[in-house]
Amino acid sequence: MKKIYALGEALIDFTAGQTEADKNAFYKNAGGAPANVAACVAKLGGKSCVITKLGKDMFGEFLKLTLEKAGVNTDYVYFTGEANTALAFVSLGENGEREFTFYRSPSADMLLSDDDVKNIVFDKTDVLHFGSVDLIDAPVRVAHDALIKKARDSGAVISFDPNLRYSLWKDKNILLQTVREYIPLADIIKVSDDELRDITGIADDKTAIKSLFKGEVKLVIVTKGARGAIAFTQKSDVFVPSVKVEKAVDTTGAGDSFIGAVLYQLVENGFNTTESELKKILTYANKTAAFVVCGTGAIPSMPDRAQVFEEL
Repeated sequence: MKKIYALGEALIDFTAGQTEADKNAFYKNAGGAPANVAACVAKLGGKSCVITKLGKDMFGEFLKLTLEKAGVNTDYVYFTGEANTALAFVSLGENGEREFTFYRSPSADMLLSDDDVKNIVFDKTDVLHFGSVDLIDAPVRVAHDALIKKARDSGAVISFDPNLRYSLWKDKNILLQTVREYIPLADIIKVSDDELRDITGIADDKTAIKSLFKGEVKLVIVTKGARGAIAFTQKSDVFVPSVKVEKAVDTTGAGDSFIGAVLYQLVENGFNTTESELKKILTYANKTAAFVVCGTGAIPSMPDRAQVFEEL
């Protein structure tokens, strides 16, 4: 099957206008880290599926349509009338860095239940990818637990990008403790350098990374923004510099496109990679993310397979 299942929130990013003429306007884009990952995989030519719940509103319909146009399978996108689709308002700095304000109390994605996902079946060639946003105390966390167990039992690969969003949690320490509980359940961990220090509580990068190799963890990828990315196995590490861009416009979805590109390459080429193969994969992912930061909105800015290879 070779399909990447992205589990968790799908929402609307309302991105603030960047010119004097539209500084009071907000522009609607499909978003949510799992949705972004799935869209990236599909645009690059892979098979992907989103597992989430949306509100029976104009935003939910827009999200489903946008994902389908990107080539994402939406068989497991459910709808509810009990809550609205989540919204996020995004303000951008001069370097494209973002600040989020979320509206989801509760939102539809939080109501995804284990009953909703009981018929999902994984193959050993599949990947289940998830983040921390929907690991809150809600039905959706139980759905995560059920699917993680299914994926492990089937021999599928599990990928976890903590993607820390402190504003969504009442207590920062509860978020960090929750992330620490789920790390050993995954085969692949992707974190930013700032997240690495917060999650481990260790200042020294090498020691911090070593501490993540517990449970099922086999590959840890640390992204460093403009300073590149490093992939670690228990035996070796590979560094690849970032792709320089003239101007970063909007970094929303850059990390999601990065891990999406990594997972796409691993699924297509196999998970038993050499150092040289890992270097190629990171280079490919960096190039993919570079496309995203040059446009506004995550999914609209994601490149297709031909665009990435043209620049490699």
